[in-house]
Amino acid sequence: MAQLPPGIHFITLFTRDQRYRAFIFVLTFLLYASFHLSRKPISIVKGELHKHCAASTEVELHSYKEYATQSQPAKKLPNKSQCGWEPFDKNNYKQLLGALDYSFLCAYAIGMYLSGIIGERLPIRYYLTAGMLASGLFTAMFGFGYFYNVHNLWFYLLAQIANGLVQTTGWPSVVTCIGNWFGKGRRGFIMGIWNSHTSVGNILGSLIAAYWVSSCWGLSFVVPGVIIALMGIVCFLFLIEHPKDIKCSCTPPSAPEMQQLLSDNENCAASLNINMPVSEENRNGTSPISFLGALRIPGVIEFSLCLLFAKLVSYTFLFWLPLYITNVEHLDAKRAGDLSTLFDVGGIFGGILAGIISDRLEKRASTCGMMLFLAAPTLYMFSAVSKMGLEATIVMLLISGALVNGPYALITTAVSADLGTHKSLKGNARALSTVTAIIDGTGSVGAALGPLLAGLISPSGWNNVFYMLMVADACALLFLVRLIRKELGCRMDHTLFKEH
Repeated sequence: MAQLPPGIHFITLFTRDQRYRAFIFVLTFLLYASFHLSRKPISIVKGELHKHCAASTEVELHSYKEYATQSQPAKKLPNKSQCGWEPFDKNNYKQLLGALDYSFLCAYAIGMYLSGIIGERLPIRYYLTAGMLASGLFTAMFGFGYFYNVHNLWFYLLAQIANGLVQTTGWPSVVTCIGNWFGKGRRGFIMGIWNSHTSVGNILGSLIAAYWVSSCWGLSFVVPGVIIALMGIVCFLFLIEHPKDIKCSCTPPSAPEMQQLLSDNENCAASLNINMPVSEENRNGTSPISFLGALRIPGVIEFSLCLLFAKLVSYTFLFWLPLYITNVEHLDAKRAGDLSTLFDVGGIFGGILAGIISDRLEKRASTCGMMLFLAAPTLYMFSAVSKMGLEATIVMLLISGALVNGPYALITTAVSADLGTHKSLKGNARALSTVTAIIDGTGSVGAALGPLLAGLISPSGWNNVFYMLMVADACALLFLVRLIRKELGCRMDHTLFKEH
C-alpha cells in the first residue's frame, strides 16, 4: 500500500467535525474579505478622479515649455478634464468625494438595522448569496461610468447608495454563521484572527484598484465587482449555516496545541446555548428577538455607541488615507494606494492582539478602553510624524492601524457574539444576527459621519481632521467607562472572594 501524501496525512489528523469547522472558518473569512475588497477602490481612485491642477502653475514658473505641452488640447483625453474626471474636477472636489462616501455609508447604516432582522428570518446562505451578487453588480456599475463616459454626479451617488444597502447582508450573516460554529472559550483569539479578513480585503482591494487606477480606473471597480459576485456563487455552493445541518456534533477531542483553533472548551453544537436541544425543529422554532429586546441586553447600548466613534475613526482612514498620503508625501495615486495598505497590516495585528488580551483578562471593555486610550495620542503623533518623511509614515501607519482597528475588530466580532448569546436571552439562539446588526449599524452611523466630516474639515487643514479623530476616540472611551468600572469591580470582588 502506497504511503499517504504529507498533505493528506496532515488532514487525517483531524476529525470530520474539525475539518468542517476549519472549512467554515476559511470560507466565511474569504466571503467577507471580498466585501471589503469591493469597498476599497473608491479611496484609491479619488486621487485620479481629481488631480491637483495647481501643480501646473508651479511647473509654469519653472518651465513654460513643459507647461504649454501639458496644456495642449491634443494631449487631453476626450473623457476627462485636465484636473481629473468631471464632475470631480472642480474646486469643491473634496465635498463631492465626501458625498460619495457619505451616500454609501449612510445607506449602509440605515440598511444594517433592517438587515439583521431580515437575516434572522431567511436562510443565511440564500440571503448572503443574493447580497454578494447584487454587490458585485453595483460595484462594477461605478466602473461602468468610465467606459460609458458618464459625468453625472447622481449616477455615481446612486451606485454608492445601492451598493451600501446590499452590502449590509454580509456582516450579520457571517458573524451569525461563525458564532454557530465556535463557542466562547477562545472567542476573542479565534475571532481576532478571523476578523483580519477586513484588513486582508482592504489590502487586496487597494492593490487591485491601484494596478489599474492610472491607466483605466473603471477596471478598479469592475474587477472587484466580478470577484465578489464569484464569491457569492461559492457561498451558494458551499456555505453551511449551522453544524446541526450536517449532523456535526463538534465534540472537542483531547487535541494537541496545533489543534487549538479547531478544538474548543465548549461543544460547538452548543456554541449558542449548551442546553439547547439538537433537533432542527427547536433550532428554528425559537422566535426571533425584537429590536427593543436586543437593546435591553446589558452592554449592547454602550458598545454600540462606542463603536459609533471607533468606526468613525477607522472609516475615515479607510476612505481618506490614500488622498492624505498623496497630499503629504506627494505620491501618485498608485503608490499612495500601495502605501495605505500598511494601515490594514497594522490592523491585522491589532485585532489579534485585542482578542488575545481580552481572552486572557476576560475583560472585553477594558481591552477596548486601553487601546482607545493609546490611540488618541498616537493619532496626534501620526499627523506630526507623517510630514517628516516616508520612513516615519510607514512606522506610524502600522502603529495607528493596530490601535485604531483593535477595538473596532473586537467589538464587531467577539463582543457582538458574546452579547448575542448573553445568558439573559435564556436560549434564544436567533438573537445573534439582530444584536450584531444593531451594534454594527450604530457603528456605521459613525462610519458615515467620519468621511463626511473629513471632506468638510480637510480644506481648513489636515491637522484639523486629526483633531476631530482624537475627539472621536475620546468619546468612544467615555461610553465604555461604566462597563470598565464594572469589569474591574467584578475582578476585585472575585479576588477578595478567593482570599477568604
